[in-house]
Amino acid sequence: MSRRPRIVIVGAGFAGYRAARTLARLARNRAEITLLNPTDYFLYLPLLPQVAAGILDPRRIALPLPGALRGVRTVLGEADHVDLDGHRVHYTDPEGGGGSLGYERLVLSVGSVNKLLPVPGVAEHAHGFRGLPEALYLRDHVIRQIELAAVADDPAQAAARCTFVVVGAGYTGTEVAAHMRMLTAELARRHRLPEGVRPRWLLLDVAPRVLPGMDEKLSRTADRVLRRRGVEVRMGTSVKEATRDGVLLSDGEFVASRTLVWCVGVRPDPLVEATGQPLEKGRLIVDPYLQVPGCADVFACGDAAAVPDLVNPGGFTPMTAQHAWRQGRVAAENVAASLGAGHRRRPYRHRDLGFVVDLGGVQAAADPLGVPLSGPPAGLVTRGYHLAAMPAGRVRVAADWLLDAVLPRQGVQLGLVRSWSVPLDTASPELPKAPASVTDHPPEGAT
Repeated sequence: MSRRPRIVIVGAGFAGYRAARTLARLARNRAEITLLNPTDYFLYLPLLPQVAAGILDPRRIALPLPGALRGVRTVLGEADHVDLDGHRVHYTDPEGGGGSLGYERLVLSVGSVNKLLPVPGVAEHAHGFRGLPEALYLRDHVIRQIELAAVADDPAQAAARCTFVVVGAGYTGTEVAAHMRMLTAELARRHRLPEGVRPRWLLLDVAPRVLPGMDEKLSRTADRVLRRRGVEVRMGTSVKEATRDGVLLSDGEFVASRTLVWCVGVRPDPLVEATGQPLEKGRLIVDPYLQVPGCADVFACGDAAAVPDLVNPGGFTPMTAQHAWRQGRVAAENVAASLGAGHRRRPYRHRDLGFVVDLGGVQAAADPLGVPLSGPPAGLVTRGYHLAAMPAGRVRVAADWLLDAVLPRQGVQLGLVRSWSVPLDTASPELPKAPASVTDHPPEGAT
């Protein structure tokens, strides 16, 4: 009896999860399907700001891979190297052991990590927002700053602790600032802060407007909601230097703060660069069928792939969850077709469905199918969209939303994630880092 061909999928983000689910349906009995991922869950990233704000339990957006992907073997590990000539993927498991997976078909869907800029002090004092550890750390950190400010003898120190700086007014940064501003306002009502001290949030970006890559109507709506809520929106401004005591802005102002959230964008996972294949701004170049030129057995999709935009010839599709989700399906269908399963292969072509931006409470900005919405109608559409887009767990998410609407949030620190375990410069934001020994890390207060 001949051995079934082996399909290895690297990464279980939007693209990898969709590819695995589609292949489980199309090629379950024709191939051995293995999914390599550092965690045993798929993270529904768009709702991560609600985890940081205490609206959602972290488990609500962490959907277990075993059981959800029947017919797919899940292997826990971080891919270290792809041997294209030897048809093997080498990885490190969660306990530091090594392993490798052979394949006849490979799908690279490793996604993206925090984008770094050569700004002095940022790598040491800022934290990103790409995984559950970072969201849990930010929540604990923000609560701790408000609690420490409430008992500070020095009003200047209290004000610095109550000042929070978010760099990057894109999708993530805008939602983080909107949600966390509401959380700190509620915390400030519970704690007696020194006279004249109030939570202060700054949202910075070198772009001329909030949400620069989206429709201008969405941008204006988000800007209006943020400013009305008390967020200081500063466009054309960024960070020149970061220190333990604050940030020096590009306009020369020094802002005393203990919190710097880095949301300037993402970059492709460094693994794709190590393949030695042609890249486009760090992304692996593929053809319209999501196949790597010259490698008939290798496919790539999601943020790690530079996919030709057939709707806008000459360009590449942007790095968004919508594209990653749909590309995962097309990649899986084309892999199955190459093995004689499913339909004929097809190129990736998209139609924009619009965007939604959750601004907290009943506020949102949305343009479903090009129709601009704001206020409660946009909030309803936004939450409906997320419920429809989630592969599972919808009832639990809806239940958390209902409880948040009628009950006060629990503003307590859990102490599960330390500052040193979520460095900005990491290729795996989904995993908290461990020190070499218990004496190798800085004290908890360090940021």
